[in-house]
Parts: sequence; structure tokens; C-alpha cells
Amino acid sequence: VRRGGHVLGICGGYQMLGRIVRDPEGIEGPAGETPGLGLLDVETTMTPDKRLTRTSAIHAASGLTVEGYEIHIGRTEGPDRARPFAHVDGQPEGARSADGRITGSYLHGLFRADAFRAAWLAGLGAAPSGLRHAQVVEDTLDALADHLETHLDVAGLLALAR
Repeated sequence: VRRGGHVLGICGGYQMLGRIVRDPEGIEGPAGETPGLGLLDVETTMTPDKRLTRTSAIHAASGLTVEGYEIHIGRTEGPDRARPFAHVDGQPEGARSADGRITGSYLHGLFRADAFRAAWLAGLGAAPSGLRHAQVVEDTLDALADHLETHLDVAGLLALAR
């Protein structure tokens, strides 16, 4: 960051980018608070309710749709939330620093979207790879299946299972 880099924190990484993480009820360990990195002007308070949901969001900077999921506890509030990473059902999600170099979000899996990933990389000045995420996953699973068919004694495993 000191040399002009960018940071994206997802979920707990987002929480740690803020000024402080409070856990008044001792949900994640002993009750108390821990200083964050202070790269975002936000504070997180752990709460007993857990958010677990598939999420479709609109990336604030590009307008692209991002599909992902949230699985976290805690509420994050503060001035940098006025510059959200995205919008979910019209509500702000995540936060960005005033200079746009530090970003936090609760959305896991956002780089699976090829168009979003290409736009994000372009925003950092990097050339997109042209790889299609779904095709890479499919090719990898096919290679794994081929390897298992070649090297796994399926009949032996089935005999053990009986």
C-alpha cells in the first residue's frame, strides 16, 4: 500500500482492513476488541446472527453483475461505507477508501465472473488473461476424473463399502 498498491479484503479480510474489530459477546474468542490495519475507515462489531446467502450484486464502479455468496458474522459500519464496493438489492455492500486503492467486501467468489474479473484487472492496469473460469473448472474436473479412473480401484472401494 505504501508503494501505491491496491488491497482487496474479502469477509474477515474486509473486517481486518478497518480500524477495529469488536467482539463484546466473545463470539469468536474472548470478549474484547482488536485493532485492525486502519486502511479503511470502518469498524466491525461481531454479532451472534450469521449471514449465509447466495448474493447477486451490482459492482459500484463498473455496473457489472457479480454473483457470489456471503458467510459471515458481524456488522461493519463507518464513513468508507459511503463508497460501497457493490449494491445488493439497492443497499450498499462493502467499502472503498477515498483514493479507491483499498476495498473491502463480504462477497466470496466474485472473481468467478469473467467480465467482472477482466474489468477489475483492467482497473489495476493488468491485461486480462482471457481464461473462462467455468471452462477452467470443467477442464480441471475432467482431468481429475480421468486420473481417478486410471489409478483408482473402484471395485476394491465398492467392496470395502459393502
